[in-house]
Amino acid sequence: MTDAAAPERPNSIIPEGKTLEQWIDSRLARYETRKLDWNALKFQADFDPKYKRAQMRYVGTGATGVASDTNTVAAEHFTFSTMVLPAGCEGPLHLHDDVEEVFFILKGNKVKLMFESEGQYYETYVRERDLVSVPAGIYRGLVNEGIEEALMIVCLGTNVPETPTYPPDHPLSQIKRPKPAAVKG
Repeated sequence: MTDAAAPERPNSIIPEGKTLEQWIDSRLARYETRKLDWNALKFQADFDPKYKRAQMRYVGTGATGVASDTNTVAAEHFTFSTMVLPAGCEGPLHLHDDVEEVFFILKGNKVKLMFESEGQYYETYVRERDLVSVPAGIYRGLVNEGIEEALMIVCLGTNVPETPTYPPDHPLSQIKRPKPAAVKG
């Protein structure tokens, strides 16, 4: 065997001009470099404090209205963030027409999930290590009825989800959303 350099692969997945180390490092999002963003959905909490919650982004910016975040891994096929939901607070019923949304409960034992579609309504409770996958086109919402904050992973099945809408009769449907803000890392 010779020590000849490895031949170039015509279909290399490593971006041109980067080493494997540089490429993987650009795809690493360490917890110690994340920040809770209480402003991503602040317009809801300003309307009613029960809607207070925070997002911590890892892959992409999700659908909260944040235009970009230089401190995330670029989203290719999905977004991934964590959400802090204080005790007594809720994520209002909202609709993603374009994408499946997954909630995985990391912490919290009394989180009520609510669903509405085609005149039907359903609610159930989830707790730590439970997951729900909500198809596009179904209204979904959640309330932390526990006494401690809940923490969950939220994944959306596209790299740039559309901004969700609220039921026409929901008070938040009348609120004018601020223009998406870019977040610096």
